[in-house]
Amino acid sequence: MITLRGLTKRFGATVAVDALTVDIAPGRVTGFLGPNGAGKSTTMRMVLGLDRPTAGQALVGGRAYRELRRPLHEVGALLDARATHPTRSGRAHLLAMARSNGIPTRRVDEVLDTVGLDGRAARKPGRTLSLGMGQRLGIAGALLGDPPVLMFDEPVNGLDPDGVRWVRHLMRSLADEGRTVFVSSHLMSEMQLTADQLVVIGRGRLLTDAPTDEVIAGSAVAVRVRSPHPDGLAALAARLTAAGATVTAADRTELTVTGVTVDQVGDLAHDLGVRLHELSPHGASLEEAFMELTADSVEYAGGPTGGGAR
Repeated sequence: MITLRGLTKRFGATVAVDALTVDIAPGRVTGFLGPNGAGKSTTMRMVLGLDRPTAGQALVGGRAYRELRRPLHEVGALLDARATHPTRSGRAHLLAMARSNGIPTRRVDEVLDTVGLDGRAARKPGRTLSLGMGQRLGIAGALLGDPPVLMFDEPVNGLDPDGVRWVRHLMRSLADEGRTVFVSSHLMSEMQLTADQLVVIGRGRLLTDAPTDEVIAGSAVAVRVRSPHPDGLAALAARLTAAGATVTAADRTELTVTGVTVDQVGDLAHDLGVRLHELSPHGASLEEAFMELTADSVEYAGGPTGGGAR
C-alpha cells in the first residue's frame, strides 16, 4: 500500500502538492489524474524519496522509501522512460540494476521477455531506443525486483495501439495478483478501461478519490437531438435553455443537451410540434467527468477553436 498523509511540497511561494491525504490500496489499479501542473509527478517523486516533502508523509508499506533496505524488492517505478545510460544496452542497464539490488541475473531475461524486448532490441544502446522501446525497458526495470508496489508515470506514452493494450492487460494482471498499482496518465479513455479507482488532483489538492464508475456517474448525461427543421430546433433550444438546461448546437440541425432527461426533451419537442430524427442519450465518459472535476484547476486554458486569435 502507498499511504499519503498531509503530503505537501512547496517550491518557494509555489505550492505544488497541498496536504494530500489518500491511501493507494493493493489489489486494484488506481489511476492518478490531474491537469498539467497539478502535482502528479511531484507526488510520485516524493513517494520515491526523490523530492523531500515540505510537510506530511509518503509511505510504502508503512515506511518511508529511504528506510527500505532493498527498495527494488519493495517498489518498482517508471517515471522517465529516457532515464537510462545513453551508451549502455537495455540488458546491461537491467543487469546493473539487478546486481546492485541482489537480484538474480535470470530475472533480467524474464522481465525482458515479459515486456517483449527480444535479444536484438535489448542489445541496443539507450540513445537508439525509440520512445516506445524505452517505455518497455522502463517497465521491465519496474518489474525487476518482483515488488508488491508499482508506480508508472505515463506508461503508454509513445506506444502503438497494440502496446497500449498490452500495458492495460499488464496493469490489470498485476493488480489481480494483489499488487498495488498506481498509474498516472493523460489518456482518459485508457484510464476508463484500466483503473478501478481514481485519485484526481488539481493545483496540488485532492479533488476526488472514488471508484471509476462513481466518478463517471457523477458527470452529466448528454441528450443528442436531431431535426430536419432548423427553426423548430432553435425554438426547442430556446425553451430548453429557459428551463435551465445547457444546450450546445453542433449545427442548425443538431443539439447536445445536458441538465434534462430524454423524456423531458421529447415531451417538449412534441408540445412544440418539432419533428425529430434522433433523440438519444449519450452516457458520460471519464473525459467529460474529468473536465468537469478539474474545470477550476486548469493552469493553461485554451481558447475556442476555429477562428484563430484576434
